[in-house]
Amino acid sequence: MMLLQILPMLFRSKIGRILLVIGVVVVIGAKMLGIDILPFLLGGGQVADTSIPRELTVEEQELADFAAVVLADTEDSWRALFTAQGQSYQEPVLVLFSDGVNSACGMASSAVGPFYCPADHKLYLDLAFFGDLRKRHDAPGDFAQAYVIAHEVGHHVQTLLGVSQQVQQAGQGRSKAEVNALSVRLELQADCFAGLWGHMANTERQLLDPGDLEEALTAATAIGDDRLQREAGGRVVPDSFTHGSSAQRVQWFRTGFESGRLEACDTFAR
Repeated sequence: MMLLQILPMLFRSKIGRILLVIGVVVVIGAKMLGIDILPFLLGGGQVADTSIPRELTVEEQELADFAAVVLADTEDSWRALFTAQGQSYQEPVLVLFSDGVNSACGMASSAVGPFYCPADHKLYLDLAFFGDLRKRHDAPGDFAQAYVIAHEVGHHVQTLLGVSQQVQQAGQGRSKAEVNALSVRLELQADCFAGLWGHMANTERQLLDPGDLEEALTAATAIGDDRLQREAGGRVVPDSFTHGSSAQRVQWFRTGFESGRLEACDTFAR
């Protein structure tokens, strides 16, 4: 990895500049710190013995390095929060891929977007999604990208806390609409957890510039179920929501960001 390749992007904002400082070691030793980029390097997450390795483009390398240092910062936050609760934080692995990837949760194409697989404790991220976020959803900015990563880390936290397992059990034997409603609460809690990380990044490490919060809220708005259904040309069907409306996603990210308290993120009690 060439450090000079990531300087232009990372120096564009305060979060980039400070994450660069705390993340140099991460960039140099990504694999040691839980970044698995093999599927991305092989192209499409295919089996190694049938794939032809390729070099990442400069833009892909910049995004990969940025994702690495954001993940490292979320780990600092969640390690501190778990320690305060008398627990130990198990760090996730970030898998970067293109086109498609085979996870312990099954094969997934880039069309599904970023996802977390609780079966292998890995976050799967197609870096092309960041381009979609900026161009298709009109949600640019470093902190918009950081929000996406922090949201997936939120799902990892839910798995460690047993929340995901409880939701899965609660959905057994329920109607599709009821299962969707549980999914929405799970996703909104992950948004709240992302906001909680943003709170700590801002108050403890002063990573945010003016406007960064708005970037995250714009991204949350852009990927609300109602917004996506309208963009797809269909009507809004709340019973089919799986992630929550734009307003809900913004509300819960704000709740985590403004409160800075883990207990404030109980989306199942409201």
